[in-house]
Amino acid sequence: MFEHFTTAMLELFATSLWETVLMVAISGLAGALLGVPLGVFLRLTDRGGVLENRAVNAVTGAIVNAVRSTPFIILLVAIIPFTRFVVGSSIGTAAAIVPLTISAIPFVARLVETALREVDSGLVEAAQAMGASTRQIVFKVLLPEALPGIVAGLTIMLVSLTGYSAMAGAIGGGGLGDLGIRYGYQRFLPDVMLAVVVILIVFVQLLQSLGDWAVRKLSHK
Repeated sequence: MFEHFTTAMLELFATSLWETVLMVAISGLAGALLGVPLGVFLRLTDRGGVLENRAVNAVTGAIVNAVRSTPFIILLVAIIPFTRFVVGSSIGTAAAIVPLTISAIPFVARLVETALREVDSGLVEAAQAMGASTRQIVFKVLLPEALPGIVAGLTIMLVSLTGYSAMAGAIGGGGLGDLGIRYGYQRFLPDVMLAVVVILIVFVQLLQSLGDWAVRKLSHK
């Protein structure tokens, strides 16, 4: 076992791991930058929200749910024309980042919305009574109070993106998933597939442990 692990193969593993890290990091960052504001918007326009607007909330929520309910492998294929338009190709690490980001945005939005719902409504009412603007309520009340929950949600998102990035390997998305499919499956090298699985498990464990640590630190403040 592991007789296929030559220097060239180890270099390929290192490259694939780096591609996976890039995919998860970039799509996670982009998903957070777009998903967090979207989650805040969903909460503000929801029933009892500072900017309550049932119609806008319903339409936005329907769009978010539509994207969330689309299986990732189908999303990968469905947006190939858009991916080509954005990065000029439908294969490779850069191409995989596009559908990963699109899948992350509604995922983050719903997690953030849920975290914001947990904030004591009395704090918001007190801020409103003191004449706080919507911006002040968001940045000085809602987000600070919900921060541990938001960080926990972002951790879940990064773990999910790791699995999605491996799935992207099915259509040449690069990373560890692509390595596992090309060598472990197509070339019948089970030791390579096993190594890919072990690396992904360790990677996910590290992400989860880091996220749990951050949540504990924020909760103690």
